[in-house]
Amino acid sequence: MKKFVTYLLVLACDTAMAQSQFETGMQKAFALWTEDKPAEASAVFERIASAEPQNWLPSYYVALVNTTEAFRTQDKKKVPALLAKAQEAQDKAMMIAPDNAELLVMQAMIHTAWIAYDPMTNGMKLSGKVNGLYAKAMKIAPDNPRVVFCKAEFDMGAAAYFGNDTAPMCAEIARAAELFANFKPETPFHPNWGQDRAQQKLEECNK
Repeated sequence: MKKFVTYLLVLACDTAMAQSQFETGMQKAFALWTEDKPAEASAVFERIASAEPQNWLPSYYVALVNTTEAFRTQDKKKVPALLAKAQEAQDKAMMIAPDNAELLVMQAMIHTAWIAYDPMTNGMKLSGKVNGLYAKAMKIAPDNPRVVFCKAEFDMGAAAYFGNDTAPMCAEIARAAELFANFKPETPFHPNWGQDRAQQKLEECNK
């Protein structure tokens, strides 16, 4: 009995230490990203992903950091490498959590970044895939604010391109803003981004 209790205590300590290391690593990666050091943040997230092979979050953030940089960079030559790294991490995350709405949004964002990079080549090829991903995400998590907002933002871009009415998308962005206001992430490290962008888009809608 004494050996069994000792085993449980050791197991509990190991679990607590692993959790502490995970939390410390994630906090460090977020801090680097906040300091506008995306490459360094991505590298830390990658190391955490290697140490946490059953946790989709670190790989998700590798994908998110690199996709965000692909949208931001003024150097178009950097985009393919950024999106290749994002896709590699995304594939790992999807193997862990294939029906996760946040990951479906992430994949849609990667495709959208490719469309933005080369609309003539990738627009027709990837737009249908993006719509399919958002449709699946909406079935899984219809009240997830990122699902609602990112779908509306993508639809708005397509509507503006073709000269269609964007009012329905503005209504969805307004709904997303309400959902963001009441959203509670599962943990401090779960996705919780998008509210500022939704408010900005809503203000543009109301002009």
